[in-house]
Amino acid sequence: MITVRHATENDLPQILDIYNDIIKNTTAVYYYEPHTLEMRKAWFDERKLLGFPIFVAEENEVILGMSTIGPFRVPTAYKYSVENTVHVAATARGKGIGKLLLAPLIQAAKNLGMHTIIAGIDASNEVSLHLHKNFGFEEVAHFKQVGFKFDRWLDLKFLQLVL
Repeated sequence: MITVRHATENDLPQILDIYNDIIKNTTAVYYYEPHTLEMRKAWFDERKLLGFPIFVAEENEVILGMSTIGPFRVPTAYKYSVENTVHVAATARGKGIGKLLLAPLIQAAKNLGMHTIIAGIDASNEVSLHLHKNFGFEEVAHFKQVGFKFDRWLDLKFLQLVL
């Protein structure tokens, strides 16, 4: 049975494995180099310090995916806007894990008094675009050729959910 729960520091090695696979093999994130455990720990600590949740989907002690929200921009006037992240392990894609992780994230944003969630999604990532649209996100921007990875230019879409 798949359960969704708050991530703990003990989950970081598995979260890192998922994230690094995404870096190496997809355009879901625009990094070139894998991250270190120290980088994931700093990220985890920052989320905790800011009061933002990190959720994981787990089955038989294996992390299948993670989701979180964090600051959209730094200036104070953006304090009611957050950006979301949903990543699913390659072996768990197509099983509805993204749906399980996005729903509690939206509720957490509401509970924190946020006004809107922004999702930055590679324009070719039809699965993620579809997932977000199913939860009421609307496309609000399409940036052409803003990223370069795997020897090609990448477009980025922003989707928004006003809470």
